[in-house]
Amino acid sequence: MTARTSGTGRDNAHWVLPLGSAGGDGWDVAVDATHPGWEHTRLHVATLAGTDSRTVALGDHEVLVVPLAGAVRVAVVEADGTRHEVRLAGRDSVFAGATDVAYAGRGSEVTVTGEADGHARVALAGSTARKADEPKPFRHIAAREVPVELRGAGTASREVRSFGLPDVLDADSVLVCEVITPAGNWSSWPPHKHDEHRDGAETELEEIYYFEARSIDERGTDPVGYQRVYGSSAERPLDVLAEVRTGDVVLVPHGWHGPATAAPDADLYYLNVMAGPGPERAWRICDDPAHAWVRERWADQPVDPRLPVGDAR
Repeated sequence: MTARTSGTGRDNAHWVLPLGSAGGDGWDVAVDATHPGWEHTRLHVATLAGTDSRTVALGDHEVLVVPLAGAVRVAVVEADGTRHEVRLAGRDSVFAGATDVAYAGRGSEVTVTGEADGHARVALAGSTARKADEPKPFRHIAAREVPVELRGAGTASREVRSFGLPDVLDADSVLVCEVITPAGNWSSWPPHKHDEHRDGAETELEEIYYFEARSIDERGTDPVGYQRVYGSSAERPLDVLAEVRTGDVVLVPHGWHGPATAAPDADLYYLNVMAGPGPERAWRICDDPAHAWVRERWADQPVDPRLPVGDAR
């Protein structure tokens, strides 16, 4: 039987990281294994004014460089000394469309640098990388190569950009995608989980949600969204109910998660970073049986005509 909680958000203090609460050393957001109870995934977000730069030695991690706003230059020195340099054209904002990204395998040193006349915000989404015998090679994925999928229907419609999933990127462990949910819609629905290994049915993955929101008008509305996470068993209780804004992070160590809800006056974006201890790099989920039936209704409903949002490609 599905475990139910009161929805009080009693675990928010540990698993919800508002902007400014999890940064430092030049990063607006910094999430890694130093956070108690966190092990596999990591996320760093920086704002780069002009030619500001950040350098990260990955060690036993891998990373995807994702421009959130503006263009950046990426320099990678791989573990064997091979050097790569690429300019990521990026986009005006996450709501402008898909972006090009760059991947660096474990043992690399990665430097991201802004442009002299620009202002950029960039995410480094990564995980431990211990599955393959050798580091995975550098990769630059152009925006035109990014699959854009419209999922759900009606008020559960959302747009998924899958630049860091297995069909697109050959990585060691990390799984990365981004989702746009138009104002008033529900995403991550039905609630689902991926917190245990079941051959061919479910993979064990912890997950980072990084959020941004934008008002749909010019009236100065405070753009917000909402995120729910709850335990999947009595032995693993969890209760998160969070109001989220641009730069906020919600960590999902286990349990059912959903919805991620966009307020009626604001579009919602989130970047998902997933990885886990299993031998297979795959994203297999299990729906909460209390809500899984909703998928049957989507066949008779149109996808929200506001999707896809933007086209930066």
